Amino acid sequence: MTGLLSLAQLAAKVRAMTGTPDVLAQYRASIDNIDAALVHILAERFRITKAVGAYKAREGLPPADPSREEAQIARLRTLAESANLDPEFSEKFLRFIVAEVIRHHEQARG
Repeated sequence: MTGLLSLAQLAAKVRAMTGTPDVLAQYRASIDNIDAALVHILAERFRITKAVGAYKAREGLPPADPSREEAQIARLRTLAESANLDPEFSEKFLRFIVAEVIRHHEQARG
């Protein structure tokens, strides 16, 4: 993935820009790397869902699949719980992504 710096590089950059203490700069550098990874992961997810949308449009399938969406939400809530992440947050996050995917699928239908 491009855009990722080593923790030391990013911490030094944050310190230089803000005069932030080392510990806080390292935390922030970690957050910056995670955010960059999230952007790349979401971009890959949307590349795949774009292909799904094109397939659905060709095959005359509806843009939304409520049973699949609910299964994914249940799966993500379980994963969130096992990762000590708020399942309500994970559900809101996935619903937001799914809504955007459906919007793209509707656009693909023309």
